[in-house]
Amino acid sequence: MSWLSRIPIDRFLLAIVSAAVLASLLPATGVWVEILDWATTAAIAILFFLYGARLSPGETLAGLKHWRLHLTILSFTYVLFPLVGLAVVALTGSVLSPGLQAGLLYLTLVPSTVQSSIAFTSIAKGNVAGAVVSASASNILGVFLTPLLCWLLMSNTGRVAFTTSTIVEIVLQIFLPFVLGQLSRRWTAGYIAAHPQLKLFDRGSIVLVVYSAFSAGMRENMWSQTTWQSLLVLLGVSLVILALMLGLTWWTARRLGFSRADAIAIQFCGTKKSLASGLPMAGVLFVGQPLGLLMLPLVLFHQAQLMACSALAGRYARVEAGRTGGAESGAN
Repeated sequence: MSWLSRIPIDRFLLAIVSAAVLASLLPATGVWVEILDWATTAAIAILFFLYGARLSPGETLAGLKHWRLHLTILSFTYVLFPLVGLAVVALTGSVLSPGLQAGLLYLTLVPSTVQSSIAFTSIAKGNVAGAVVSASASNILGVFLTPLLCWLLMSNTGRVAFTTSTIVEIVLQIFLPFVLGQLSRRWTAGYIAAHPQLKLFDRGSIVLVVYSAFSAGMRENMWSQTTWQSLLVLLGVSLVILALMLGLTWWTARRLGFSRADAIAIQFCGTKKSLASGLPMAGVLFVGQPLGLLMLPLVLFHQAQLMACSALAGRYARVEAGRTGGAESGAN
């Protein structure tokens, strides 16, 4: 069974799945519901403050000189992905519940990841500097673009309605903390960078959001709204979306004349969807809505992208090592 140890199952994902299972078995009830709601609200606000404090707008602006690379990646993240999401919703209307369909569309609207996009680009010997700038820009823009896209594309699903109270919630829990984090960088960026253990708060907050969402789902009989067959279809659709985007990002990058290193950055940054940003945003954007089924597609996609990109990054690294080795042998 040694092959199991080589499967890149994210411990963070295991914590999320554990929270979902715990909530399914022991959902919050009674007075704990109100306590959990307050704790989740506070945790999301602090989480986006930390995101703002970590991301450097100066570095992002300085790196935008390679504008074609970044525009290509952002186009995949915020244009092509949403179009794919709309197509998937249209094609799966007869086989997936509205909740799962909304979740599939939502996963296509969230920002790219930061850490894993950069890490896989580095392993594959791609353009790491480009990946850093694009992934950071995706998350900075995502704080504004994801709510806007949800409003434009999901209002007719009944899952999100931008009333005055919804806008206030978004401003207070996402926009304002993020902006305050950006403005505080002069005093906080160094401390946060020197204390990587603060990532535990990030992850703990997201696990709390998942527990809260699945607890609410259990109180509303969430699992009676879907079937095992639908969940298998959901998994298959998620894998098809991932395979399609991996292929399109690579093919487009090469057709546009990007170098191999740039194509790797485009592929890894342009196909990722952030669980760390997406789940807390869902808790704000869809407040009052059942979130359990809506979160499932993003959770599944997150693990699938980790496994696929890990395998691709290793393959690219071996190819590059072979090319470098061959060139050195020829020189000798």
